[in-house]
Amino acid sequence: MLRYLLPIVVLVALVVLLAKGLQRDPGYVPSPLIGREAPAFSLPRLDEPSRLLTQDALRGDVALLNVWATWCAGCRQEHPFLMQIASERTIRIFGLNWKDDPVLAARWLEQLGNPYEAVGVDQDGRAAIDWGVYGAPETFLVDAAGRVLYKHIAPLTAEVWAREFLPRIEASRGRSTP
Repeated sequence: MLRYLLPIVVLVALVVLLAKGLQRDPGYVPSPLIGREAPAFSLPRLDEPSRLLTQDALRGDVALLNVWATWCAGCRQEHPFLMQIASERTIRIFGLNWKDDPVLAARWLEQLGNPYEAVGVDQDGRAAIDWGVYGAPETFLVDAAGRVLYKHIAPLTAEVWAREFLPRIEASRGRSTP
């Protein structure tokens, strides 16, 4: 009897696990950085390689760190929305240009517009590894003290911005959302 019952129990358990997995947001990947200090980095700036962009630039007020590259289709898709956010001046946006050609990256920003306060060039991808980057685009929300509040994987959209980012920005600044 047990010989027939065991496969059925295993099958039911697998079906339950599969159903639960299918209900999850496929874009959600938990980050061990949430609530922790942003990883240290020191990268040459895209606009002036003799100057460095470090994690200290993210301190002082809530900021975004957007991981992007010219070879990334999703990055091109989200770029107009980043330009919109930048034009509203509600948050500082920093870029991490990941495993890309700096000449192409500079041309991209020249042609499409530059939403970033500064862009660090991470050609070897080491800074991205420290941030737990899986792929581009990814966007991190960092509070004024330099702690990671949220990580979004996939192109940033108005819906995601309103649902995930704005409430966290307001809460971090000590304001309530309307």
